[in-house]
Amino acid sequence: MTCKSFIDLKADIQQCQICEAHLPLGPNPVFRAEKTAKILVAGQAPGIRVHESSIPFNDPSGVRLRQWMGIDEGCFYDEQQIAIVPMGFCYPGTGKSGDLPPRSECAKNWHPLLLDELCEIKLILAIGLYAQKFYLKNKVKKNLTETVKAWESYLPEIIPLPHPSPRNNIWLKKNLWFEKNVVPELQLKVAQLLK
Repeated sequence: MTCKSFIDLKADIQQCQICEAHLPLGPNPVFRAEKTAKILVAGQAPGIRVHESSIPFNDPSGVRLRQWMGIDEGCFYDEQQIAIVPMGFCYPGTGKSGDLPPRSECAKNWHPLLLDELCEIKLILAIGLYAQKFYLKNKVKKNLTETVKAWESYLPEIIPLPHPSPRNNIWLKKNLWFEKNVVPELQLKVAQLLK
């Protein structure tokens, strides 16, 4: 693809209505990507607050994720450095225990096209089980905890992370090794790539 067609691809995603019938608030694809990005943040799907603002990770999850990465908002939202491409681009709605899973149409239809263009990506942060299954494929472990524990085996291309949502506070308290061992290495890798 040429630079012009990458612009067209992003415009096509912004206008996507593939799963409109399944979205309670209608389509509002939220993502950020430029060809020069070195880090890909592959999250799950926008929450209601992100849907309303159209700013990815514009919520408590984003605050924690930026802390884990050791960067501020200015750096995080610099599309030239960091691409933010969730598994589902639109808010999927709410279920019994939180937001519904990301719609699968985005990953199938848009991720391969975007990844073909994001040639400078050196590190993928696979946040949550859906991103881990997509990016790690058959290397994913039996559950998220085991996958995140095996983080070193996916380096240097991918670091699997739990979702930074406050809903995961219990997981973080049960797995103190994550913030002790994984977060410092994550910050080091991010700093090296963004220097």
